Amino acid sequence: MSPDGRRPLVGGNWKMHMLRGEAEEYCRSFVTGLGDVAAEVALFPSHPLLPAVAGALAGSPVGCGGQDIHPEEKGAHTGDVSGPQLVDAGCSWVLCGHSERRQDHGESDELVGQKADAAIRHGLAPLICIGETLEERQANRTFEVLERQLGRALAGRPDPFAVAYEPIWAIGTGETATPEMAQEAHGFLRELLADLVGDEAAAARRILYGGSAKPGNAAELFAQPDIDGFLVGGASLDPESFIAIIRCCG
Repeated sequence: MSPDGRRPLVGGNWKMHMLRGEAEEYCRSFVTGLGDVAAEVALFPSHPLLPAVAGALAGSPVGCGGQDIHPEEKGAHTGDVSGPQLVDAGCSWVLCGHSERRQDHGESDELVGQKADAAIRHGLAPLICIGETLEERQANRTFEVLERQLGRALAGRPDPFAVAYEPIWAIGTGETATPEMAQEAHGFLRELLADLVGDEAAAARRILYGGSAKPGNAAELFAQPDIDGFLVGGASLDPESFIAIIRCCG
């Protein structure tokens, strides 16, 4: 628990991995091995796996979330998924604006804000993902990018929400921001949140690090004052590695 009372949060983003049998076996192994931990934990499987994962996690403290959400409740939106469908599948969380959605599907900052608003309307907690590319970091534009992305994501004042800082250059590359680099970005985001939602709300919002966290670096990253947990990609596909990261959080 942080000095401001923020409970750690750790999400496992499975991306486009696993089939149903693999997912169910993972959940059985994961729940058995997790035990009592300080952090809140959620898994984010691909949409076809949601009912199976939610069912396998039923009765456990582990939550389930969708990887995306459409701003509308229903309609002619082939390939998309709505908030009510996510809730019906057993979700309590949803990712909004993951870098791979922004890059692969051209999602704008404004669309990410609409998705966060839709999540709140349907009783889902949005985990809003933001972060800079390598070119933007090298051009000293990191803070500019984060300010733009976060401001537009929060334009509709969704609440509650959490934020995941995911430097794009550190996702799936094996590269990781140093603890000092990560804290610099997280500290800036905390100050920015204070401007956007007020000091009290900013102190309560959880900001996760989402750039290739691993068992070997999680404890040092989590020790930073404004890092409240992790959004884990590849390392979350192995239950033992994921549990090791979670146990670093308090």
